Amino acid sequence: MKVSMFTIRENTALTKNVYRMVLEGDVSEITRPGTFVNIRLSGLYLRRPISVNDTDETTLTIIYKVVGKGTGQMAAMTAGEELEVMTGLGNGYDTAVSGDHPLLLGGGVGVPPLYKLAKELIAQGKKVSVVLGFNTADEVFCEEEFKAIGCDTVVATADGSYGVKGFVTDALPEEYTYFYTCGPEPMLKAVYKTTTTSGQFSFEERMGCGFGACMGCSCHTVTGYKRICKDGPVLVKEEILWNA
Repeated sequence: MKVSMFTIRENTALTKNVYRMVLEGDVSEITRPGTFVNIRLSGLYLRRPISVNDTDETTLTIIYKVVGKGTGQMAAMTAGEELEVMTGLGNGYDTAVSGDHPLLLGGGVGVPPLYKLAKELIAQGKKVSVVLGFNTADEVFCEEEFKAIGCDTVVATADGSYGVKGFVTDALPEEYTYFYTCGPEPMLKAVYKTTTTSGQFSFEERMGCGFGACMGCSCHTVTGYKRICKDGPVLVKEEILWNA
C-alpha cells in the first residue's frame, strides 16, 4: 500500500454518467488486475474506492460512475489537477488458474477491472471471451476496447436495445474453462447459479478505510468473515456464502 499524488491527464465522459480518468503517478504498487485505489477528495471524510481499469509504466486509468457527491466532484475535475491516491489495495485476480479459454463477465461499472485482466490473459496466450451487461444501449462502454485487444466480445442489455436481450447469464458461450466476474450482487448471484466451472468474483462493497482496519466491509465465507477491501475484493466461487 502506498499513498502518493497523481496528476490528472484526461477526464472524459464515456456515457451520460460514466467517466474515464487517466492519472499520472507512481503505479509501482499496482501489480495484479482486479485491485483498486482509494482516492481522497477535498472536503470529504471517506476516500472513494475505484477499481483499476488499466496501467502502464507511468499512468493509471480508472472508469467511474457518478452516483454521489464524491464522484460528482471527480467528474468536474480537469487535466492538470492533482489527487491523493492510495494504491496497492485488494488481492486482485489470479490468472494462473484460468485454463486456455477463460470467460469474463462484467456488469455496469463492474466492467472496468476486467480490461486489465483481459490484457494479461491475452498476453499469456489465452483465448478470452467477454460478456458485458448493461441496462440499455446508451449505457454501453468499453466494447470496442475489448475487441481491439482480441477478445471475443458480446454485449447484453436488459431492455434488448443493443446486443443480446437479457443479462450476462443469457449470453454465456457454450465452452469456457474458467470465469472471472465483477458487477452488482444480483448479477453475481445469477452468475454463481448459472456457471458450470469454478471462477473468481470481485465484490462491490461500501468501504471505510479501504485497507482492512475498520472491518466495515466484512462478509461471511465458508472459512469465516473476510474483509472485502483486504482479503478481497476477489473471492473464489467455492468460498462464497450468500446472504439471504
